[in-house]
Amino acid sequence: MTSRHFLLTDVAVTAPGSLLLSYADGERLPVNLHEIIARHPTLQALGDPKVFATAALGEWRDSVIWMDDDNLELASDNLRARVLEQAGECSHEVILDWMAKHGLTLDSAAQELGLSRRMLAYYRSGAKPVPRIVALAMKGWERQEVERDSARSVATSNPIKLNVEKLGKSVSPSSSPPRKRA
Repeated sequence: MTSRHFLLTDVAVTAPGSLLLSYADGERLPVNLHEIIARHPTLQALGDPKVFATAALGEWRDSVIWMDDDNLELASDNLRARVLEQAGECSHEVILDWMAKHGLTLDSAAQELGLSRRMLAYYRSGAKPVPRIVALAMKGWERQEVERDSARSVATSNPIKLNVEKLGKSVSPSSSPPRKRA
């Protein structure tokens, strides 16, 4: 069963490329789809205002479909995520993408962000809005990982070797210097 915040009750075309979506949780949200239509070749037909005007609720109320064509269908959770992103907020999809990009499990992602597993699960599912501080924490974590990777790359591609021959022994940076005798 689709969560109430992803279940559609109505869809209205407000202009070519724009919809007003009504969700079961009472939210009425406008969304602009011009960028999505332009980016995805399978949705090119939606660029025609006559085709776009055929927008209707999908069979299970968890999508918007055009011309009763399964190839012209967008899921309600993706549409809601687009609404949030167009408003400058962080959607649940950003968390899903971030976790997948870095190979993080729910447990490891929660630990890295300093959140409880349950709270991150709420954000990831879209059940609760993603706070700006969590979005910023993900960006900060990514930046930190880039710096760590960069430091590791420099260390492995440009090793400094110290090879001092003294009394037949080789000294490396990881060993301690020989003691002087008084």
